[in-house]
Amino acid sequence: FDNDGNLVGHWGGKGQGYDWPESNHGITVDYKGNVWIGGNGRGQQPGGARGTSGTGAAGAARGQQPAFVLDESQTGGIQGYFNDSMVLKFTQDGKFLLQIGKPGQSKGSNDTQNLRLPAKTFIDKTANEVYVADGYGNHRVIVYDADTGAYKRHWGAYGHKPDDVNLGNYDPNAPPAQQFRNPVHCAELTNDRLLYVCDRVNDRIQVFKPDGTFVKETFVNKETRGSGSAWDIAFSRDPQQKYLYLADGENDRVHILDRQSLEMLTTFGEGGRQPSMFYGVHSIATDSKGNIFTTETYRGQRVQKFAYKGLGPVTKKDRRPFLWGLGAFGQAGVERVIEILPGELKLVMGNCATRTVADITREYITVRA
Repeated sequence: FDNDGNLVGHWGGKGQGYDWPESNHGITVDYKGNVWIGGNGRGQQPGGARGTSGTGAAGAARGQQPAFVLDESQTGGIQGYFNDSMVLKFTQDGKFLLQIGKPGQSKGSNDTQNLRLPAKTFIDKTANEVYVADGYGNHRVIVYDADTGAYKRHWGAYGHKPDDVNLGNYDPNAPPAQQFRNPVHCAELTNDRLLYVCDRVNDRIQVFKPDGTFVKETFVNKETRGSGSAWDIAFSRDPQQKYLYLADGENDRVHILDRQSLEMLTTFGEGGRQPSMFYGVHSIATDSKGNIFTTETYRGQRVQKFAYKGLGPVTKKDRRPFLWGLGAFGQAGVERVIEILPGELKLVMGNCATRTVADITREYITVRA
C-alpha cells in the first residue's frame, strides 16, 4: 500500500521451493528491504480434514486459543495437528530467498531446526541475525543467521532453557511463571542492544541482552486474563528510543511506557469500531517519521495510522483513566455499557458472558448530562 492506503501490489501463496504457511503471521521488513513472515495455522488434520479452531485460517471467534502441536507428550496435554513450523524470507516483489523450518516437523522448544507457529521476527543489522518470537507453539526466542538460516542460540523466560510443560491457565495472583506462555508474541531489539520480548498471556515484557542474558521485566495490567496484555512492541523514533509503545489487544489499548524504567506513562484508545478505537489491537509499528500504525485481529480487520506530532515530556501524572474494561474496573472483556440504573449513580456493563455493576462516583469517572 502507499501512504494513502491505496493498494500498490500483492503476492504470496504456494510457490516453488518453499512452504507457504496456512496462516501467515508477523510481517517484518529487514534493513535490506527483504520481507519476513511467520505462521500460526494448524494446517490439515490426518485424513485431510481441516482444523476447526485456532488463530490461523481455520480460526473462529475472538478469544479462542490455538491447538497447535503434534505430540501432546511434549506439551503437557495440549493437542493438535500439523502446523506452521517455519519462517520465510522474500524480496519486496515476492522472490523467495530463505526458509527456516519445515511444516509439521517441530519436536518442541529445544528443536533448533524447526519452529512451531512463530509469531514474529526481528532482523539485527549489526550481527545479521534474525530473532524469532517462537511462538504460538514453542516457549522461546531463537536466533539464526539471517542469510544462511544457521542456528545460533535460543532461550526461554529469564534466560533459562525452555520446556514444554503445560502451565495451565494464567493466574495473576500466582508467582511469576518461570517459562513463557503461548504465545511468545514479539522480540524487538533496540538501538542500545536490548531485546524486548512480549510474553503475551503472562501480561509481561521481559528484557534480555542479545546473548539471552536476562535484564529485567515488567507486568502490564497484570490482572488481565484471556489473551493477555503484551501483544506487540514498537519504539519512538528518537535516537534514544525513549518511549515504548505496547499493543494490548485484550484491553483494546496502546500503552506508552518509558523504555528505560518500564514505567507506564499514558494510554490511548478504547474498545470500539470507530476511528482511534480498537477491536483486538494486534500489531504496532512506527515508520521513519514517527507515525504509529496498528493492526486489529479477530473481527477488527483494519490498519489505523496515528500521525506523529512531535515528542514532549510525558509523566505518570498525565495518564488518563478510561471507562472501559480492566483499566477502570479490574475486569477484562467488558465491551459496552448496557444500562444506567434508574435513580442511582451506577452503570451496568458487560459482554455476552458477564454483567457488572460499577459505581460511577469514583474520582476518575466524569458524568455528563
